[in-house]
Amino acid sequence: MMNLTTTGNRVTPATVVVKAVTIETVPNSKSAIAGERWKTAFDFTAAIILMVPCLPVMWLAMWLTRMTSRGPGMYSQIRMGQFGKPFTIYKIRTMRIDAEKDGKPQWSKPGDTRITRLGAIMRALHIDELPQLWNVLKGEMSLVGPRPERPEIAANLRKEIHGYDRRLEVKPGITGYAQIHLSPDETIECVRLKLAYDRYYIRHASPMRDLSILLCTVLKVLGLRKLYRRM
Repeated sequence: MMNLTTTGNRVTPATVVVKAVTIETVPNSKSAIAGERWKTAFDFTAAIILMVPCLPVMWLAMWLTRMTSRGPGMYSQIRMGQFGKPFTIYKIRTMRIDAEKDGKPQWSKPGDTRITRLGAIMRALHIDELPQLWNVLKGEMSLVGPRPERPEIAANLRKEIHGYDRRLEVKPGITGYAQIHLSPDETIECVRLKLAYDRYYIRHASPMRDLSILLCTVLKVLGLRKLYRRM
């Protein structure tokens, strides 16, 4: 079993040829369609509102990143969106510019020396994820959903984990059900467990569940994870 280990901070990602994934789905019910419309409207409205206070934070974070380490303040990567459609994700750089100098995608590990001191703080507060509000406004992501994976890593995970592509039935999210309960991926088994959480979320998605996940995300960022239970 391979032991991939994700977050590569490539400032200029290599060219990757990705094909959309075909996923068999059942016809949506009227309630499901209404739920999707609510989710799309909520995501767009919330992203616009959040952009106002978050923009100054993003600019400050990018400026501090450039002042404290060599390289740009923001970087982009190709990720897999709904139904496997590739899109460009944006994040504030938290690693050294040569984090993937060998060109191989890697997961981040506990105590990863590639992460800068400022980057560690931004990761703990999830400030590095704020630029993805732009992806939400573009309709490529949702506020809540499975986290988007890199095509190179997803191709290997698809071989190792049966049904891995089922998580692509919905838009990827900035936060998600798996993210508020589990630690970042380190092994295939971690991904297998997160897939179970993602599939549970997809089967039980609702406006109230999304709102509760967003609330739990705020509590987690504030270090108050003990205040919420598994939903």
